[in-house]
Amino acid sequence: MAARPQPTARRIGLGHELRQLRKAAGLTIAEAVVGLHFDESTLQRVETGWKSFRQAGHLRELLERYGVTDEEQVNRLVALQREASSREWWTGTSTNMLSGMPRFLGVESAARAIRIFHPTVVPGLLQTRAYAQAVHELHKPIDETTTEFVQQSVELRMKRKEAVTRDDDPIKVWAVLYEPALRYPMGGADVMREQYAALAELAAMENVTLQVLPQAGDGYVAHHDVNIMILGDGLPTTVQTDTAWFTVAVTDKPREVGRFSRMFDAMVAAARPPGDTPQVLQKLAREIKE
Repeated sequence: MAARPQPTARRIGLGHELRQLRKAAGLTIAEAVVGLHFDESTLQRVETGWKSFRQAGHLRELLERYGVTDEEQVNRLVALQREASSREWWTGTSTNMLSGMPRFLGVESAARAIRIFHPTVVPGLLQTRAYAQAVHELHKPIDETTTEFVQQSVELRMKRKEAVTRDDDPIKVWAVLYEPALRYPMGGADVMREQYAALAELAAMENVTLQVLPQAGDGYVAHHDVNIMILGDGLPTTVQTDTAWFTVAVTDKPREVGRFSRMFDAMVAAARPPGDTPQVLQKLAREIKE
């Protein structure tokens, strides 16, 4: 799969630059919008990459407020704004997504590297289609989701996974796989064996590092999923976690990023080395019961 355009990444980058320009001008958000055609809330959302200005004229008047007069720089930022306003690759399916999911997908598509862990299942970015289907079917009566929602969610997960396996600049993934999650018979023995084989193939890829965290260990284990997305290019590292309210939360607050990073590092330290992963997966495949 060829690399896709990344409007969310453009929005994050533009917002980051605008925040730096505002600070260099010595203005607060409230001071920056005085007399302009948008309010504080709009500028705050633009700076955090949640949205882009509806009109290029709004960006130009903001840059004038910041004292940016170099036409080349102005044109570059306006072009960035135009790219940030384009449609994402998943446009058309967002109406059936969980709250917060479009934002998460945009950040994930912009990531250069991702570090992931889940305490109860194989992380979604590494799942086979059959395993993903089984996960969604298991939750379907609890979450009262429709068959259409399940089908679209599984397809979306498979498309996200292509970023790991594509030939052109694949994303780097470092995953800690919890042994109890690997042993949970999601979908039955055949589904699990296929998943183990798929993980072994992924582990052999240069851009993928997989470690197994033993159940019998005494090290730290996170009680919720951990997803750390490293964007690069001076953009803020962002973390994501599901919530108990059927939503997806995303934040780049340094305190939360630091907390999640410490969680992941602690589990890496307690996990078996990557070289042991194929052997562990083979053992699990032999032990799985019909």
